[in-house]
Amino acid sequence: MLNSIEKSMYKIKFGTDGWREIIADNFTNANVRRIAQATADYLNKSDLPKRCIVGYDCRFGGAMFAAETASILAENGIQVLLSNGFVSTPMVSLAAKKENAGLGIIITASHNPATYNGYKIKAHYGGPATPAAIEEVENFIPDIEIKPADFNHHLKQGNIQIMDIETMYLNHVEENFDMDALRKMAPHLVYDAMFGAGQNVVKKLLPGAHLLHADYNPGFQNRAPEPILKNLPEITEIIRSNNQFYCGLATDGDADRIGFFDENGSFVDSHNLILLLMEYLTTFKGLSGKIVKSFSVSDRVNKLCEIKGLESITTKIGFKYICEYMVTDDVLIGAEESGGIAIKGHIPERDGVWMGLVILEYMAKTGKSVSQLLKEIYEKTGSFAVERYDLHLTEKLKSEIIQNCMNRTYATFGNYKVESMEDTDGFKFRLGDGNWVMIRPSGTEPVLRVYAESENSTNAFAILDATKKTILME
Repeated sequence: MLNSIEKSMYKIKFGTDGWREIIADNFTNANVRRIAQATADYLNKSDLPKRCIVGYDCRFGGAMFAAETASILAENGIQVLLSNGFVSTPMVSLAAKKENAGLGIIITASHNPATYNGYKIKAHYGGPATPAAIEEVENFIPDIEIKPADFNHHLKQGNIQIMDIETMYLNHVEENFDMDALRKMAPHLVYDAMFGAGQNVVKKLLPGAHLLHADYNPGFQNRAPEPILKNLPEITEIIRSNNQFYCGLATDGDADRIGFFDENGSFVDSHNLILLLMEYLTTFKGLSGKIVKSFSVSDRVNKLCEIKGLESITTKIGFKYICEYMVTDDVLIGAEESGGIAIKGHIPERDGVWMGLVILEYMAKTGKSVSQLLKEIYEKTGSFAVERYDLHLTEKLKSEIIQNCMNRTYATFGNYKVESMEDTDGFKFRLGDGNWVMIRPSGTEPVLRVYAESENSTNAFAILDATKKTILME
């Protein structure tokens, strides 16, 4: 253990996906050093290689926090490969696997607002560390301050080496896609980088694509870099005003989540993207395997699994739970409703750029638009919509609502009668006729998420409104 200074310390706790806090509040160099020390202690006491990939995305202070992390790891005898610029989360995961590293670390707060930064731990197999591994790291976090280590000294000694992680990722893409077909599609694509870490690779992979917010701006223009409809108004406008564009792609701050638009400028959510990927990978690629999805994903995925004879597994929310299956079982797709999707043939990690390329390749190979491809799937599964409200509530009110769910207090939501309830992760109330509503506190943000599925958006929002009125006692 490094020399330390006695002090009452803030308790670092990982959420659904990494540790995230507000910069200069609790996300400080001092706390980053503490968690880096815990990472080093975990790695040194494990049987894993004593090598670690360290990267950072486009957020404020990323390079500084990555250097602090690298210095502490090196001081503890860990060989560090540090990215030579900003990179995405999947790039770090890929590098961890290809470079035989024990772990990968990326400094990112993903889709959170610009005031946040964070620390994600990636495993040697190229995906999120398991919940058990994260718990071990948490247990190693010291409650005393860790003194800084000398970055330049370790760089000169070769304990820290600078690595071009981005080029490794680009080469990996080139080896796995029909790039000629994709580059022909590029002039028909609108891509919104959301000022995130996907910007450089898309510029290089798809020259000619219409780019939005593809420059360095750690303030994100005061818009959270989450690829959901309300954060992406420009894509719809551009597609609808110019018929040369066939689709739109967006990726979040660390480029592991995807947002997508069809040729009409309509948002295509993850539930629909999962169905498209299932169809392409099975029918056109001849692949098979299990579908592992989080608790909030549409039931239509189960229906298509039944049609195709694929096994479906539901997990708690958080890609780390999905990843556990992907590294031990034959999994075709692992997916969340929030835009995080992984597929066979890549790494067991969410990758917004990779998924976008797969959908583009599907369109190129079939010569069909996204809406045409979805129409073919709806003929099998039926049409549907899943909508979501994010309710910013006091902790007291949020706790009361969750307690009511646990106590099965809610028998109806407006005119919708509860037929059954599931509590895999949050509370999903079955309302009959394929309708459901789900209530769950976010693991990364101070909000209560409420989801609903029905045959169309109008009905789904009606369920959400009825639920909101009931739980808030309006």
